Amino acid sequence: MNEPVVLIPGMMSDARLYGPQIEVLSRERTVIVACTTQGERIEEIASNILTALPAKFALAGLSMGGIIAMEILRRAPERVTRIALMDTNPLAETPQSAAGYEPMLVGVKAGRLDEVMRGFMKPDYLAPGPGRMKVLALMQEMARDLGPEVFTRQVRALQRRRDQQSTLRKCKVPTLVMCGRHDGLTPVKRHTFMAELIPYARLEIIENAGHVPVLEAPDETIDALRDWMHQPYVLK
Repeated sequence: MNEPVVLIPGMMSDARLYGPQIEVLSRERTVIVACTTQGERIEEIASNILTALPAKFALAGLSMGGIIAMEILRRAPERVTRIALMDTNPLAETPQSAAGYEPMLVGVKAGRLDEVMRGFMKPDYLAPGPGRMKVLALMQEMARDLGPEVFTRQVRALQRRRDQQSTLRKCKVPTLVMCGRHDGLTPVKRHTFMAELIPYARLEIIENAGHVPVLEAPDETIDALRDWMHQPYVLK
């Protein structure tokens, strides 16, 4: 089955995050980019996305998009044919890390979204090299276009998110766990941990990328996603 693939953007990003992948993969199959701008809980965002999707689909998400993808898998495992979790985190926020978002919310409310986003997506979260600033500029542009209200809703959703380790342990579909080698936000060891939780996971480390391999190393990301989409289904 050449099922559609659903791409879920990360925090304060939209379809532009997956521009290179959409351009190539849409020649081969239906590509759907989910909307993550509505809802103040991950559960609510996932529910909104599910209502707009076909009966069966492949699912891929980066960063916050991966967190939403895990919730979709938890809610509707029978509809997800395969899942790709990229530069993300299955753990809930601790009280300390959740509180760490509060100064960002204050800054955004005061009209300093650009400044807050520069602190949120730091250069050292990405791979070193000349392409780093171009990626950061696009991330800033997407955040500016989405605006402060979306930032506030998404932060509230992240603060309240559930732990998804049990969801991953129950996963029985072909799974790609992918991470940039230089990811300074959700490091490689976190993805090794995730891959070990999932019975049929394949771990892929993109060497010349950090937290945003879809933009930093688009060709390598496309190759990894293609391999994942051609993995045989698991016999349960």
